[in-house]
Amino acid sequence: MDNQLSFIIKLVILSTIIAVIIKYVAPSLPIPATSVNGLIGVLAPTVILAIALVGRAWSYGKSN
Repeated sequence: MDNQLSFIIKLVILSTIIAVIIKYVAPSLPIPATSVNGLIGVLAPTVILAIALVGRAWSYGKSN
């Protein structure tokens, strides 16, 4: 139970830090509002997660 609670607390703290960075730091970045930058912002998390999962599956397949 303690392990799950610490995981949730860490997740909430990390989410809060990311939200604060997005709210206060991101507006000051000189990124133009173009459709390409919008696509990058929307698709980047999915692509990063897919790469991580493929890498994990590949390493799991090598170990067995």
